[in-house]
Amino acid sequence: MTEVVLFHHSQGLTPGVAAFADELRAAGHTVHTPDLFDGRTFDSLDEGQDYVGQLGFGEIIERGVRAAEPLSPDAVYAGFSLGVLPAQKLAQTRAGARGALLFHACIPVPQFSAAWPDGVPVQVHAKEADPFFAEDIDAARALVSHCPDAQMFLYPGDQHLFADHTLPSYDPDAAKHLTRRTIEFLGTH
Repeated sequence: MTEVVLFHHSQGLTPGVAAFADELRAAGHTVHTPDLFDGRTFDSLDEGQDYVGQLGFGEIIERGVRAAEPLSPDAVYAGFSLGVLPAQKLAQTRAGARGALLFHACIPVPQFSAAWPDGVPVQVHAKEADPFFAEDIDAARALVSHCPDAQMFLYPGDQHLFADHTLPSYDPDAAKHLTRRTIEFLGTH
């Protein structure tokens, strides 16, 4: 069906991210999960963010771009929080991108290109009161208002990484809806 490149959040390639990828595979999709941290995972968001601070956001983006280079450009790029950085850059700048799935974050479009590319659908998923997403909601609203193929789904609550079942922020109901919508998106793109 669809090839997906799924980037992890700042706690690393956790078993929860791997399990989400497995759900997409069970729905018939090919899913790649590049490890941007070379096997490192972190017990807390703060620890992961400290590590990201050492590497720098530019390095995270470039690691994601390098990880995607040997893969077909005909893919949907997805990311959880920090993973939105390389996913969104690739969706906006790599010719042949089929779509983007932005979980828990959204970067202003001009960060990577002048405009969102025509014909590249995108979904943004977040909690309506997530304090981390509060920094990104204006970018998400602008994307949705300017891109006819964009959708934003806001779920009740304030948890940030609510779709990773291995974290305390996991919300099974919201994660179920996010997963269903993701699989439907992949089935049509």
